[in-house]
Amino acid sequence: MSNTPHTLGEEFPDQMDKIHALKVSDPIFAQLLATYDEVNDEIHVAETNVQPTSQDRETELRKRRLSIKDQIAEALSQAA
Repeated sequence: MSNTPHTLGEEFPDQMDKIHALKVSDPIFAQLLATYDEVNDEIHVAETNVQPTSQDRETELRKRRLSIKDQIAEALSQAA
């Protein structure tokens, strides 16, 4: 597990098998996961002041992460 908070394993702990199955079968879903990880990492870097950023930028990134997480949850709910 990563040191970065809000990893997909933490956010969807009981659905990791389904996430993996969708990731390998659906390239759009795989890209959504990659984007989530990129945004999440960027937030972590900002929060730990490794690369300080403005509060507005952090807020924008958090909203984007939430939106992506909602899309992931929706895809998981629609998956068989």
